[in-house]
Amino acid sequence: MFSIESCPLPDETLLDKYVRSGAYTDCYRTEVPGNVTQAQFVSAFYTTAVFKLERVILKLAASKPSSDTQARQLADGTIDKFAAWQVESRCENQLLMSDYQGRTRSWFMVLPVGSKNDRKTQLYFGSAVIPVQNEGTDRLSIGIGFGVLLGFHKIYSEILLCAARSRLKEQLI
Repeated sequence: MFSIESCPLPDETLLDKYVRSGAYTDCYRTEVPGNVTQAQFVSAFYTTAVFKLERVILKLAASKPSSDTQARQLADGTIDKFAAWQVESRCENQLLMSDYQGRTRSWFMVLPVGSKNDRKTQLYFGSAVIPVQNEGTDRLSIGIGFGVLLGFHKIYSEILLCAARSRLKEQLI
């Protein structure tokens, strides 16, 4: 596996409850050589140049500043809030973050694969958008704003995962 691919969620993920509730969910996967921990993945993800641009936007637009040190602390489990997100759930190989408005989730998972002599790690990144009730129809919907940005979101998710993979590969050399 050399690229980012959209894929179904693996079994038993922290995003499962959102799939069952009818929320929009997505999942992207890539692979890196060697053993990568969830903490290494999360730290690499939130400290890439691509994500640092998002951090600047969040600082200016939403008064939600963050630093590389905080990204590492989040990854290590010593803090539960980072920029516009807080930890909803975590386990050894997964992290689920909720945005401060409660509308979106960001999910990370690492999965070791391969043989002892050829160890690799699959990196998963996914999202959930929680539907809200449409006042006019009483139907649940992700809303016009999220709907309009969905195409951008999918491309951006792939770019973020690609950047994290590249950062991890640099660190593993």
